Amino acid sequence: DMYDGFKPDLVTMDITMPMKNRIKDGIVAVREILKIDKNAKIIMITSHGEEQKVIEAIKAGALHYILKPFQ
Repeated sequence: DMYDGFKPDLVTMDITMPMKNRIKDGIVAVREILKIDKNAKIIMITSHGEEQKVIEAIKAGALHYILKPFQ
């Protein structure tokens, strides 16, 4: 919902997001953002050990990912 209102140049988003009832995760959000704007630039942030989720995020349309923790 926030993407549609702000139309940012770049989105950084965690794959795991704290949400009530865990309705969405970052991968679902990537798909929804790209429905709104097929040219959206999305970079996922994830922790080590979530390689499968990173692959899903890239397949969903994320451009890249950053592993955390990072400095």
